[in-house]
This record gives sequence, structure tokens and C-alpha cells, in this order.
Amino acid sequence: MNATSPEAAAPGRIVLLTTSHRVAPGLLSWPAWQALRSADRVLCADGAHPQLPYLREAGIPVDEAAPTAQELIDACAGGRTVVVVATGEGEPALTDGLARLAGTGRVAMPELELLPASYDLPGARLLDLVQVMDRIRVECPWSSQQTHKGLAKYGIEEAYELVEAIEDGDRDELREELGDVLLQVVFHSRIAEEDPEAPFSIDDVAGGIVTKLIHRHPHVFGDETATTPEEVKEHWLRTKAEEKRRESVTEGIPLGQPGLALAAKLASRVRTAGLDVPLPTGDGIGYELLAMAVRAEAAGVDPEAALRVAARAYRDAVRAAEGVPS
Repeated sequence: MNATSPEAAAPGRIVLLTTSHRVAPGLLSWPAWQALRSADRVLCADGAHPQLPYLREAGIPVDEAAPTAQELIDACAGGRTVVVVATGEGEPALTDGLARLAGTGRVAMPELELLPASYDLPGARLLDLVQVMDRIRVECPWSSQQTHKGLAKYGIEEAYELVEAIEDGDRDELREELGDVLLQVVFHSRIAEEDPEAPFSIDDVAGGIVTKLIHRHPHVFGDETATTPEEVKEHWLRTKAEEKRRESVTEGIPLGQPGLALAAKLASRVRTAGLDVPLPTGDGIGYELLAMAVRAEAAGVDPEAALRVAARAYRDAVRAAEGVPS
């Protein structure tokens, strides 16, 4: 009998190489390039995989093949290393097959390594949202007909639902409602791309707010300093005033917001500007509510939120009177 050499009996190594479609093809980690260049064989089941042109351009031959688990183990015989460039699904059939063979205890299994070749950066899933919104805008009969004006009411509803989730302290609901508010931003931005006169995209929206945040935080991105929230607010108001060059402190306050919130916002602008403005007098509950809202703002209380808390207590009292559990 001929003795089998250790090299011939070595089970070899399988490297499952995963990549993110949210990172430009070809931008792979150094360990990934090392594994690809040192491999005895590189396989990929998807001939249209976005990484293949870049691998071949780098001089790495790739075989378009979808081996079974046993075939892959056989390809590793003799201590060979086989790299499998995973498709978007992650090759579940192949990994399940390898797990079944390993579970029998009768197969000399190669070393199996999962090697992420590219990683998602924070915020990368936002790219998915933009792509999904693009498709929905084109293919959905309802979404394709929507306008900024038609969606306006949903923006208001989603904002209120977000506030309710915050006040309820429900973390799962909060995450969902933040997503709904984000959808409104992406939806409006997608509609705006189609404007024939003044189009803009989600990138323009993001770029604008990035520029604004950097400019209004000179204590973070510039040479100024701020050690207290009050100093931060001072920086913000000063840079905002320089940007807007408004004639009145009331400019930019949306008059369509709820009355208590509107009154509190006006009072905040007056107080911050150091103006001495007597409250208007008149008959009726409106003027009384105005005075209460101004008083609440001066005390650091959000009158709108305070009223919602009281209204919820009132709702619970009504349900209790009806004999309905809260």
C-alpha cells in the first residue's frame, strides 16, 4: 500500500467572501485582496456579479460555477484554498450543505472562513431607501401621481405620531415613526427631482443641511468655543441671523402650526431678542390662552405638550366614567 502524504490528505480551506452592494465594486479590504490573490481557485455562481470585472482587471481569474457542498470540499482536497465570492443572498444553500456534511462526522471538513470584503458605513441603508423610493415612484400607480401638496397632510400626521411615540416612551414605536417621517423626506425629494424648473434631489437636501449644521456649529467645526447649552444657542441664533438677514424676529415662524405652539414660539423669539412687547388685550378665551402660553414659555414649559398631558388625563377620566379600561 502507498502511504498518503500529509499534503494530499489535508482538507484545505474555504473562504466565503461577502461584499456590500452599498459600497462601490472593487473597493475591497486588504485581507480580501490577499485571500483572492493567494487562492488556488476563485468561484462565483453569479456571472453578473458587480465585483467580477474588477477582480479580472486585477488579474484574478474567476470561474463562474455553483458547486455543491461536496464538490467544493473535493476542490479543496490536497490543502487547496478556494474562495467563493458570495452572491447577494450569501450562498445559504451552500453553507447549509456544508453544515449537513459536517454534522455527519464522516467527512474531513476544510477550514471554513467568512471574510467580509467590504462593510456598510453608518447610514448606508439610506441608499436602499432611496433606491426603493425610486422604483415605487415609477411603478406604483398611487405613488407615481403624488405631489408635494397632496402629501402635505401626511407630513403633519407623521410628525404628530412621532411626538406621540416619544411621549409614550415606546422604543419600537419611536423607531417606526422615525422611519415614517424619513419616508416623507425621501418621497418629497424624489418628487422634487421631476420639477421642470427647479429640480433638486435627496443629495441636495442632505448637502444643504450638512452645510447649515457645520456653519451653525462653529464651536465644533471652527475656532469658536462653547461650554454650555446657552452658549451653543447663542452661536446658533447669531449665525442664523447672519444667514437669513430677517427684518423681523417673527419671520420664519409658520403660522399654520397649533395655536399654543405658535404663541410659545412668538414669545420665545421676543424673549431671545430682548424686546419689550406688551401682550395684546381683548375679550375672549383666545387672549387668555395667549397669556398662558407666554407665561408657560417664560417658565420653560412647552404649553402644547403640557396641554396634551392634561388632555390624556382627561381622556382616561372619560374612559373610567364609561367603564372602559385604559
